[in-house]
Parts: sequence; structure tokens; C-alpha cells
Amino acid sequence: MNHLRRLPFNGPEGKPAFIPADNLDGALSRFADAIEAHQLAVGQTILAPVRPMLDVALTADEARYMLRRTAECLSDALAVADSRGQRLGLSDEPISGAAAEILSKALNQATPDAQ
Repeated sequence: MNHLRRLPFNGPEGKPAFIPADNLDGALSRFADAIEAHQLAVGQTILAPVRPMLDVALTADEARYMLRRTAECLSDALAVADSRGQRLGLSDEPISGAAAEILSKALNQATPDAQ
């Protein structure tokens, strides 16, 4: 049991919950996979109406609600990415060199408003 998998939810005390990562077909691993898939699907569901709302005048309450839901979904997506990155053995080191240049160009093409 060298590696642990962070579950996509916290334990009863609010602390991160982990399980051994060596049993991919175990009930808890499958449950965690299902929760991660649900979290990402909710993020996609929230993102669909949020993009058009960026061009609409919103009340303060509407804007707060939209930002709150978006922040929740982003937090879940980042937790999923972190968990999956750990399982893949990816480093937390920033991307540099040619890979960083390629990624930067791709992001600039995907988000022309950010330029």
C-alpha cells in the first residue's frame, strides 16, 4: 500500500479522505469514480448557461449565485484533476519549455477574449 487515492469528498471530520490506490475495481474506487464523473458533469451543466450570462446585466444576487455555483464546480474539477494527476504520478511542478509554449498557444486560441 504505497499509494493512496484522495477521495472526491472529505471524511466525517471534514478532513481529506483516502483509500489505497491499488484496488481500482474495489467498491470505494468505483464509487469515487462515479462521484468524480458526476462532479465533472455538474460542472459542464453549470458552465452551459454561465457563458451566455457573461453578456447579460445581472442583479447582484444573480451574479453572486452564478459565481458561487461556478466556484463550487471549479473546486470540484480541480480536486478531480489533482486526484487523477496524483494517480498518474504527475508532478506539481509548473510546465516549462516547449510544452509550456504549446499549451500557451492552445489556450490563447481557445480563449481569444483573454488577449
